Amino acid sequence: MRKKIRFITLLATSLILLVSACQVNPATDQDDQTGIKVIAVESFLADIVQNVAGDRLIVETLMPEGLDPHSFEPTPMDVARISDSDILFVNGAGFEEWLEDIIENLPADQIIIETSTGLQSRTIEEGHSEDDGHDHEIDPHFWLDPNLVVTYVENIRDGLIAVDPQGKDQYSANAETYIQQLKELDEYIQEKIASIPPERRLIVTNHESFGYFADRYGFKVVGTIIHSVSSGSAPSAQQMAELVDQMRASGAIAIFMETGSNPQLAEQLSSETGIKVVYDLYTHSISKADGNAPSYIGLMKYNVEQMVRALAE
Repeated sequence: MRKKIRFITLLATSLILLVSACQVNPATDQDDQTGIKVIAVESFLADIVQNVAGDRLIVETLMPEGLDPHSFEPTPMDVARISDSDILFVNGAGFEEWLEDIIENLPADQIIIETSTGLQSRTIEEGHSEDDGHDHEIDPHFWLDPNLVVTYVENIRDGLIAVDPQGKDQYSANAETYIQQLKELDEYIQEKIASIPPERRLIVTNHESFGYFADRYGFKVVGTIIHSVSSGSAPSAQQMAELVDQMRASGAIAIFMETGSNPQLAEQLSSETGIKVVYDLYTHSISKADGNAPSYIGLMKYNVEQMVRALAE
């Protein structure tokens, strides 16, 4: 049985404080005010953590921008960075399956914060053809609904306070500020998508990643090229044929592809149905600082703007 990622809660605060006191390393040129080494696995998550940490801590990203976490293979240096960190932030909900074996070999007192803890997950039926089995997967893509990211922020705040109690006031204030920004982001999205008639809020995506977004903002996911929450699978010929039928029957007008995804199958669908392909939505990673989505909030705004451009009359 896979080992469940350990989530350190405030119920264990006293233990965490003892552990963190032993784990904190001397300040280096990568440390800020505390000498605490903080790593977040994904770049979008690192941005959220940094907003809560403020200028008290420097948050490092394990995965470079643009990489797909579903297919990420850590190097020995990555494993060493994880082992050397004082606190590691992960999305959780099965998103970082490759991390499980690494965690098995970490010290029992390694501090790992599963930022999605407390959220009610969607389940996906993997395989939709009559000949397929129907294994249920947990959808880990909570962050594509900014309202759910409020829970991330609260978990991040509590984790940082546990490892660095002297920064409590700063982390709490930063969390409040960022939560307000998330509320404003939600309002921005609602305002933007209001220009899309409800009957045109139909999306086809590369894999099962936009479910929480669709639920929140009134979209329907007509179908996905890959019938899985992971982008590492491949569809069968029968699944592709069924998707073509679904697209034609629904009236969908766009296929949305993510950065890092192979567009070949989407372009094949486009050729068969006449439906356009919209490239380079950001889902699993932010862009570099000079790119279209240099932050989590920037990621969400960019995606919404692309969707509005494609779907609004």
